Amino acid sequence: MKTYKIKNQNSEAQNRPEQSSTDSRPKIDLKRRFANRALNTEKLLALLRNEAPTFFALAEVVGKWVWIQFDGKQPVPVTSALSEYGFHWNNTRQAWQHPCGTIVNDRATYDPRKRYGSYFAAKA
Repeated sequence: MKTYKIKNQNSEAQNRPEQSSTDSRPKIDLKRRFANRALNTEKLLALLRNEAPTFFALAEVVGKWVWIQFDGKQPVPVTSALSEYGFHWNNTRQAWQHPCGTIVNDRATYDPRKRYGSYFAAKA
């Protein structure tokens, strides 16, 4: 049986400013995030067109998924907004991706753009 040492709640580590509970990052509405992840491609694009035209202008439809890529790292409000719209970060592809209601258990070992084709929604 393992035993765990419990830290004293009055320890110095608890009092450091960088560990305070005042998190300035925007809060993500998780109910909305999960509802948005279930949207199909057309409904997601309509949502982005109406609520986030900047994201819509960058949206690339890859098969049934929607990808958004940036040239560099984006500020926290942008990444929080993408997360609330149901996107997740794919570090391998360096893209924000939305599955548009599809469930995939295995990671693709091929380039989805070549297999399924792609187009930019704003140009369609």
